[in-house]
Amino acid sequence: MIKKINWLFLVAGTLIMLYVMASTGRTLKTTATPLGILNLEFAYTSDKVNTVLEAWSPGRSNSTDNIRIAIKNTWLDFIFLFFYSLLLFYACMIISGSCSGFFQKLGMFLAMGALNAGLLDIAENAGMLISLNGFTSNSISMFTTICSVIKWVLALSALAYILLAGPFFVYKRMKKN
Repeated sequence: MIKKINWLFLVAGTLIMLYVMASTGRTLKTTATPLGILNLEFAYTSDKVNTVLEAWSPGRSNSTDNIRIAIKNTWLDFIFLFFYSLLLFYACMIISGSCSGFFQKLGMFLAMGALNAGLLDIAENAGMLISLNGFTSNSISMFTTICSVIKWVLALSALAYILLAGPFFVYKRMKKN
């Protein structure tokens, strides 16, 4: 069983990295890219990637080099993915341990999915860094988008499991004590 200090480490790390990435990526939200870095994650063609890169290039509406900021934000995501994927993994595993049958198997499946979300995030980040450094292609764009979509499905599914089955787990633990 994961110790309380490890939980604190994973929760704090996830929350800190959420804040850091939101802060550093704030300028990536423009009129052309209202979703910020997500616009690049979901840009499935080189034309769409180039539209994002053009919107982030210095000299548009201000002198901010948002491409450089996006590169920094993407590198920070390598730290963030460590925290969120392990947090989702452990939470799903612990909750599934209090369940039986389908919900136990689902929790274990989603726990592994959370780890795979982290691996897909690594691949997605690699694709985005390639594009952010000026090497755009339809293949890289599609690869990045596919990794991103699957990552989001896996991570959000694990989060939904935690939010829906978590209260049952807490209730069961309180009833036991």
